[in-house]
Amino acid sequence: MPVFALSDELEFPPPELARDDGLLAVGGDLSPERLVLAYENGIFPWTSEDGPLLWWCPAPRFVLLPEELHVGRTLRKLQRHPPYRISLDEAFPRVIRNCATVPRPGQHGTWIRPDIQAAYIELHELHIAHSVEAWEGDVLVGGLYGVALGSVFCGESMFAHRPNASKLAFVALVEQLRAWGFTLVDCQIFTEHLHRFGARDIELSDFLERLDDGVARAGRPGRWRFDSPSSSPPDDHR
Repeated sequence: MPVFALSDELEFPPPELARDDGLLAVGGDLSPERLVLAYENGIFPWTSEDGPLLWWCPAPRFVLLPEELHVGRTLRKLQRHPPYRISLDEAFPRVIRNCATVPRPGQHGTWIRPDIQAAYIELHELHIAHSVEAWEGDVLVGGLYGVALGSVFCGESMFAHRPNASKLAFVALVEQLRAWGFTLVDCQIFTEHLHRFGARDIELSDFLERLDDGVARAGRPGRWRFDSPSSSPPDDHR
């Protein structure tokens, strides 16, 4: 299957035409309009630190249905006595920069290079991209970010500087998304870490159907906040 070269036209080839490894296209730009169009079609950017802009649509697709979230006993216990304050949309630029710089086993450099960071910060300012933060006092110790369209949340990256920080942030997010009526969390590609939370592979055709349905639903506009104080630790942890 060929890799498509994008032009200045705001369009993508059909996602079903991606190569077996998920690579679909190269080139284009990181404008908000192109990024939104990409996510609406199940496509996302993922590239090397100094390489060309690449666009992907892997099959099968790794997803989490919010109602299938599995939280182990240890995390449930930590939720009852939270070691961190969990927030939404309080420090998006800091979250994405931490995701870009945190060391990862077997990975040299980062795909979240400065132009990627700037593009997603712009999406955040448009209330399309959102972050979840874990705080230890005033110190940001974990978090994650992603893109929300309709009732679909497309996760991008996470980081943790303290034990279980990103895990607790992720669980708090998915539980809030479920309460808001979100129907799908796109985790993109398999990881054992998210598999433990109930994420699973589904066929690309199934994913694209769920995506179309979710994008057409009402979303959660504006800056995000947790509905209930129960989503955050007591005041003496703030």
